[in-house]
Parts: sequence; structure tokens; C-alpha cells
Amino acid sequence: MSSIRILNLATRRISSRTFRQARRFLQVQSSQQAFLEPLESHPGITCLSLNRPQSKNAISTTLLQQLRESLETVHFDKSVRVLILRSTTIGSFCAGADLAERRTMTQPEVARFLVELRDALGKLESLPMPTIAAIDGPALGGGLEMSLACDLRVAGHGVTKIGLPETSLGIIPGAGGTQRATRILGPSKAKDLIFTARTLTATEALEWGLVNYVSAPGTTAFDRSLKLAEAIAKNAPLALRAAKQAISRSEDLPLETGLDFERASYETLLTSKDRTEALEAFREKRRPLFMGE
Repeated sequence: MSSIRILNLATRRISSRTFRQARRFLQVQSSQQAFLEPLESHPGITCLSLNRPQSKNAISTTLLQQLRESLETVHFDKSVRVLILRSTTIGSFCAGADLAERRTMTQPEVARFLVELRDALGKLESLPMPTIAAIDGPALGGGLEMSLACDLRVAGHGVTKIGLPETSLGIIPGAGGTQRATRILGPSKAKDLIFTARTLTATEALEWGLVNYVSAPGTTAFDRSLKLAEAIAKNAPLALRAAKQAISRSEDLPLETGLDFERASYETLLTSKDRTEALEAFREKRRPLFMGE
């Protein structure tokens, strides 16, 4: 048998195996309600994808479990420089808790669900890498609360339903909405949003300060989030993580203690390989190649 024929056979076997692996991966994805999705075209950027298109990603017990598992996995993945929380389906983000499922739950089951949701959003908020919520559809109740646990929020230009409508349903936000909205908006605006149960358009949410960016007409929140992630991911990973930690701690610390914490975080970076690389790149007038070391 000629070497060319052997090579062709081997190539076909590899291609066939790759195809089967890809098909299995897609099948796993289609059955998952929340999963991690590294972007091969953008090294360092990973998506945490919500995948219940038929219910606009309403938070079911299954989605919540898989969300928590994904967050626990990505927390320790140092290859992830930026995480984008998004929907697999354009036109949706997260419509809040699955009320159809909620009606079948007992009071103890509801209580457990709320505890686990609070835990999941705490895990999201405490991830060491920067996080972005790509809001390409309604973000209501628990869906908005999920986005508030991210560092930055981007809304699609045509999104019209962003809000915390719980008081119109006889309850209040129960997964951190009263606390995180207040920290982002201030008490007066948070009260206005929650007391009235109003929903905001993307433009209004930007004016309120509830989102950081709105995508351009004809583009998606994910498109804009990806550009934002690229701008973040080009910087030193250790510095990004240290900056996030210092900023997050500022809410809980007196100014002088916060300054001490900032200084300690700063000094740990001075001996990093990335700091040396940055100085050499500056001297050589080139772009630094950061390795997260």
C-alpha cells in the first residue's frame, strides 16, 4: 500500500472520529440547559450559555443545577480570562424563575430553590475573572438578578423588558435584587424600579445605569459583549483578577483598610512574569504577550 493511500486512510479515520466527537458534543449541548462553551476563535474568552429556548431560559431546577456546576468548574480554570453569560438563542436572556414548575413545588422545595439560586449567584459574583452579561432578550426577576451578579452588562438594542416585577406578583426580589440593584443604582432608583415593578427598555436601562452598554442597531448584545471581552482579555490576567478583587472588597472596607488591601494586591503583581513581560514589551515597542504567570 502506498504511503499516500495510507495517509488518505488515516486522514479519513481522523476526520470521521473528529466528526463523531463533534456530533456527541453538540448532542450534549442540546440536552444541557446551562453549559460552558469556550470560543476557539477568541482564546481566553468562554461563554456560560443558557439553553432553554422554549421558555426564554426560565430558571428551572435543572438549569439551576447545571448553572452551579458550570460556575464551580470555571472558577478554577485559569485559561478563562473573561466569561460571557449569554443565551444560546437570540431574542432571549432569562425570563426569571420557571413559574410553571414553581406551581408544582412544595414550600420546602421553593425554600431550597431560593437558597440554591442565591448560592449560584454568589458563585457567579465571586468568580475571579471579569464577567459580562449579554442581555439579548427579556431579563426579568431572577434573570435580571443573574445579570446583576456579573461585573458588566450589555443589552441588545431592541430589548424592551428589563426589570424586577416581583412586587406585582405579591413578593419581592429574592435572589439578591434588592441588594445588588441598590449597590448599582443607589437606594432611590432601586426603590423606584422595585416599587413600581416597571420594565425598562435597553436605552432606559443604560440611562438608569443598570446596564453598561447597548449594542448598535442591527447587532446583538453578544456581538458587543464579545468586543468588550476582547478589550479586557488582552490585558494581564493576574492584574485583572487582582483589580476585580480590590474593587469588590471596596464596598465592605473603610477607605484606609481598602487602600491597604489595594497596596498588598499591587505588590503581589510586581514579581509576576507578566509584569516583566509588560516592561520589556514597552521598551521594545511591541504588544505584550501575557501568560497569566
